[in-house]
This record gives sequence, structure tokens and C-alpha cells, in this order.
Amino acid sequence: MKNFSRFTSHLSLFLLSIFPLPVFSQQVNPRAASIADSVMIAMGGKQNWDNAHYLHWNYFGRRILWWDKWTGNVRIEIPAKKLLILTNINTKQGHVYRFGNELTQPDSMNYFMDRGYKIWANDSYWLIMPFKLKDPGVNMKYLGAEKDSLGKDCYLLELTFNNVGVTPENKYHVYIDRKTYLVTEFDFYNKSTDEKPEFRDPWQDYRQYGKILIAGDRGGDGKITEITVSDEIPAGLFEKP
Repeated sequence: MKNFSRFTSHLSLFLLSIFPLPVFSQQVNPRAASIADSVMIAMGGKQNWDNAHYLHWNYFGRRILWWDKWTGNVRIEIPAKKLLILTNINTKQGHVYRFGNELTQPDSMNYFMDRGYKIWANDSYWLIMPFKLKDPGVNMKYLGAEKDSLGKDCYLLELTFNNVGVTPENKYHVYIDRKTYLVTEFDFYNKSTDEKPEFRDPWQDYRQYGKILIAGDRGGDGKITEITVSDEIPAGLFEKP
């Protein structure tokens, strides 16, 4: 399993919440935009994505997250460290509990609110990247037809970023099945100028959760499990241990 530092270096996208965001410049190839629209349709459609309220998942057995897409509230449990972070990705305000005790020191709160945001950005991108292809600030280029690692005929898109996300210097090559319009894998480049990717991960085992599709299998890196998309959650989930 990759360590956290490697995963956080792969953060590339500022994911949307219900609140308005600044307008970021971006360059999007018309062919790439059309393919991205088809991906959204294949995944369940924009309306069903927008209507998805609460997402829950286990990130490779290391962290458990709940996310209220409509308000930005996030609950992050890290069992191995006896750590619970309750935060809001828009306000970066919340509560932190370690070994069952609440941390209240300002420097500790600032650190864990920032860390919570970075964890959410990273972990949610690994879960729902196909829904985020056309987010503000994302440059998208069509690179032509290409085969993925399994020999499937794919469209190849290149993603770079204009001053958005935690690491906007990253680059991705995304392989999209020409028949199903589902993402089959992506290449990660640490720098947009890199010629060779640092790694390639598959996107496999698509299943329907609510009214959208999500793939949880990342090949050798493991699986994202316990995925749910729901309209209701237990009361107080984002306010208390």
C-alpha cells in the first residue's frame, strides 16, 4: 500500500461544493469536452450526480470517510491513529478527537482542519474522478485513440490544471473505453512536463450506488470499499464522535 505522503502528492483537483467558486481560466478541446460529457452520461448523468447527497467509503483500508456533497461537511476516521476529524471543506471549521479526547489548541485545530481538507480532496478524487473532468480550472486535451493496458480501444484525454487543487503541477492521462465511455485507467505524472508517468492505475469493478456508477478497484493499489450513496445519515454524524 502506498504511504500517505505519496497519495497527497497526487492531489490535483479542487472538487466542487454547493457554494459558488471563483471562475478559473481553462483550456478545453471541443473533442475532449464531448467525450467528457459522454463519460458523465455513462456514469449516471449530471443530474443524478448533483442529486447524490451523502457519500461514504473506506479508502484502501486506511481511512473511512463520509461526505455531505451539499454542505461540504466531512467526517474522517483514521482507526490506526485513533483520530477523528470533523470538518467542512468550505469553512475549514470543525472538531478533532484523538484517543477520544477533543483537541482545542488553535495550532492543532489549524493543522488538522488543513489536513482534513487535503485528505478529503485526495480520497474523493480517487473515488469519483470521472465526474470531475470538466471542473473549473481543468485543462483538457484530446490526445487521440489509444489502447489501455488490457488492449481495449480507448480515447485518451490529458488533464492539467490552472492554479487549482493542492498540487496543480500534476498531470493525468485518462483512458476512456470507446464503447462504454467508462474510464478504464489513468496515468499519473508528478509534473505536467514529465514524459513518463509515475504510475498507472486501473479503474475496475464498476457498480451502481444509488443512481450513479463508481469503480472501486485500483488493481495493485487495492480497493476502495464500503462505498455507499444515500439520502440519509445518522443524526449528528458530522457533529460528534
